[in-house]
Amino acid sequence: MTWAEAILLIISAAAAGAINAVAGGGTLITFPALLLARTPSVVANATSTIALVFGTSGGVFGYRRQLGTVRIWLRRFVPVSLLGGLLGAMLLTASGEKVFSRLVPFLLLFATVLFVGQGAFRRFAGFDDQPGGTPHPHDRHVWIAVVFQFLVAVYGGYFGAGIGILMLASLGFIGLTDIHEMNALKTVLGSLINLVAATYFIFAGLISWPKAGVMTIGAVAGYFFGAHYAQRISQKRVRQIITAIGFTISAALFYRQFLR
Repeated sequence: MTWAEAILLIISAAAAGAINAVAGGGTLITFPALLLARTPSVVANATSTIALVFGTSGGVFGYRRQLGTVRIWLRRFVPVSLLGGLLGAMLLTASGEKVFSRLVPFLLLFATVLFVGQGAFRRFAGFDDQPGGTPHPHDRHVWIAVVFQFLVAVYGGYFGAGIGILMLASLGFIGLTDIHEMNALKTVLGSLINLVAATYFIFAGLISWPKAGVMTIGAVAGYFFGAHYAQRISQKRVRQIITAIGFTISAALFYRQFLR
């Protein structure tokens, strides 16, 4: 690894950490950066995962004030996140990425549209808001979100780009409205998905440790500052940023998969 490659990886990991703290999609920065640094694709995916999971500690700390509020939801989503992340990692090592990568643009575009129109989707599906706008963990549609979270976790263990937007769309669908609390919940769940996948990748011998080490430095800083400063922006502005990231990443993926 040259000095130029090390600087590239640190900067890309910092940018990815900041993006993941606000919405998600940071893997689409770290993965190509690792490819540019002459890393095989499967090893690049695994190395990106472990670098970002170490960096997530900065994001969790940045959202520490919201963790007490979302604790009740963690009981519903943590088990399926861990199981799904493990299954996704196993799928990556057992199969190629070609078919699944072609589904990613459609999945991410759907999630972004769902996030933008979550209110209309809720009314169309007949899911009325609970008193005060706060859903109850035992509501029928919460279990739909649990199943969806499992599928997101499988995808996250397999590749992971955009899982933050998918989770935000799901959380908004069940009636959560505070974007900062949603981001806190998304950050914890995303870190658990990456953690179990990274653990599997370590035992599978897929990690480039020198590159993972330099990327962790950038990722920790990016996650912390992204989480910290996102809470100083109005919820409306954060939602606009999330929407812009979702559509931008979707367009980039469609171009990469079908037009290039």
